[in-house]
Amino acid sequence: MNTKLTPSPNETAALNTEELRSTFLLEDLFASGEIRMVYTDLDRAVVGAAIPASSPLELGNDDALKADFFCQRRELGILNIGEAGSVTVDGAVHEIGKHDCLYVGRGSRSVQFASADAGSPAVFFLISHPAHAEHPTTKATRADANRVELGTPEEANERTIFQYIHESGIKSCQLVMGFTEFKTGSIWNTMPCHTHDRRSEVYCYFDVPAEHRVLHMMGEPQETRPLWVADRQAVLSPPWSIHSGCGTASYRFIWAMGGENQAFTDMDRVEISELR
Repeated sequence: MNTKLTPSPNETAALNTEELRSTFLLEDLFASGEIRMVYTDLDRAVVGAAIPASSPLELGNDDALKADFFCQRRELGILNIGEAGSVTVDGAVHEIGKHDCLYVGRGSRSVQFASADAGSPAVFFLISHPAHAEHPTTKATRADANRVELGTPEEANERTIFQYIHESGIKSCQLVMGFTEFKTGSIWNTMPCHTHDRRSEVYCYFDVPAEHRVLHMMGEPQETRPLWVADRQAVLSPPWSIHSGCGTASYRFIWAMGGENQAFTDMDRVEISELR
């Protein structure tokens, strides 16, 4: 598990392109046959990915957590962006299809990932936050997700938000999680944009064609910075930063938050005319 410490807004404004990317962009999170994880000081989140191939992968513990097992004091959100697979939690097997989500509650001792077909593996995105309360391990399929329709074709931001772990969905301590997909011809996400000082966020872009990119905008609204993001790369978003993107082709992205509250609508809107 690698550790990433995030700078202040003033420090971020002075970073060059490579420094910005190495600080906020997780470029190599997904690897076949591995679990890779990054610990960040943003609400003490752990961001990871697991791609089980010919054999299952066991979620190990890391000395950085100073815990007896990974979920001893943590909750875990899992979203599959690959083919069919399963997650076994303390002996209970949960079949996880494409775009299905699994919440793993605090106190779960064993978490194991497997693919139904090693040739077409499951691809699990992982997000974990500290938890002070226990909630049951719960699965939600794509069909179970709460759907929110936003945007308009005229503004090229018509999209569907799939909410899994949220106030009215899967119960958690502080984790909020889902993903967004776009209607044909729309490319802008989270525009008009916003900040939310009460929680940090992680974006993981997926289904981005190999030759295309997403231009992810971050930074303070009056001091924005660009990150060109490829398929299966994730961006760390501090509470003070906007988090918005525009793709050169169709794409989807996972959003996951942790912090002071779980109200999805708790955000500080930034007008487009105010951006710099």
